[in-house]
Amino acid sequence: MNSKTLIFLALAATFLSFTTSFGQKNSLSGEFNPKNDLLLVQFDCKTDVDDLHTVAALATLLTDSNFSTLNYHAIAGTYGIQEGLYVPPNDLFQLAFGNNWTDAHNKSEAAVEKVKLIVQATLNRQGDIWIAEAGQSDFTALLIKAVQKDLPQINTTQRIHVVQHSDWNENSTSPERLQFVKENAHYQKIPDGNAVGNGTPGFRDPEFTSWKEEIKDPDLFEIWQLSTDLSNQYNGKDGRYNNEAVAAGGLDFSDLSEVCWILGLQDIRDTEQFFRLYRN
Repeated sequence: MNSKTLIFLALAATFLSFTTSFGQKNSLSGEFNPKNDLLLVQFDCKTDVDDLHTVAALATLLTDSNFSTLNYHAIAGTYGIQEGLYVPPNDLFQLAFGNNWTDAHNKSEAAVEKVKLIVQATLNRQGDIWIAEAGQSDFTALLIKAVQKDLPQINTTQRIHVVQHSDWNENSTSPERLQFVKENAHYQKIPDGNAVGNGTPGFRDPEFTSWKEEIKDPDLFEIWQLSTDLSNQYNGKDGRYNNEAVAAGGLDFSDLSEVCWILGLQDIRDTEQFFRLYRN
């Protein structure tokens, strides 16, 4: 093989290494593969209303042509050991996701059985599972145990990826279940999505009040309107957590930082840039 051929092959390899697109990512290298993998977005909805804004932001992201065929499933009520009242999200989930969601509130066992079947279908097709933990990891622990029972041949530490951004969420998870998830999944703790400039998007902004000017799609507008209406209805009420960004009229969809991390969108800086990129 002459030197010109060697140079050509080296340049070709270099070019290919820099042209990996969203649709070509390989889960074996720890990246989400949209052709095969499943995204689970799990919301605790207790007691912070930020999950409601995250639902609307996720629905917005899913309308983008790059993600419109994404294989995903949403779960509501995946809370841990924290005290406080639940924030009822069912009408919003139905509006945002149709029937592509599961209600785990007060019925975690039945929800695990339902989600387990969705997970197993992906695993049997050689796809990986990616969990955006918009809450605690108690539900995830039950789900992994159910998968291990039915599919003992699956190495869950390689095939189930869990992404968590919040210290509070970890501290509000049953310690035994959190340890189980860390030992039985590919667990990734990422910088907090409440802050800007730390390596993940910062999606908590008390001063961002202009979503109505940004969202043109009538279906998305309805989702955001219901999201903000419910947030205002339940924020800080009856002992629930008072989200100061929401109370100020702003937005908090900080949990979406995990989804962005999974999908390779961690370079989005903040709320303003998110709407610039994905407004409809």
